[in-house]
Amino acid sequence: MWLKAFHLIFMVTWFAGLFYLPRLFVYHAMAEDQIGQERFKIMERKLYFGIMTPGMILTFVFGFWMLGSYAWDIYSQQGWLHVKLVLLAGLVAYHVACGKWLFDFIHNRNQHSHVFFRWVNEVPVLFLFVIVILATIKPF
Repeated sequence: MWLKAFHLIFMVTWFAGLFYLPRLFVYHAMAEDQIGQERFKIMERKLYFGIMTPGMILTFVFGFWMLGSYAWDIYSQQGWLHVKLVLLAGLVAYHVACGKWLFDFIHNRNQHSHVFFRWVNEVPVLFLFVIVILATIKPF
């Protein structure tokens, strides 16, 4: 149960960043003054590298530790786990895309409007909804 607890703690940490970073991008894309631009760059960098990425890594460490310890024998033949793992790959791709947008902002190359980032901000909600249902209900 300790592995599951730590897996969930770091998953929540990771998702907090996945929810908040695109919101910072919204405000950053709207910022017109240099001081605001620089402040957002610092906040985004600290969130991405100090919270999100360690949260993602530790989510996977404890998740795969659980699979290796006991769950793989139990769940490896169940489709919900395979779907969850595919969705997690998609979530990692979203995380990497956030990193690309972060570097675009850092190097003053952002090409997206605040409206784009408002839509992007909704993506992790969809992942979270489906992943939690798969992990708790285990529908197939």
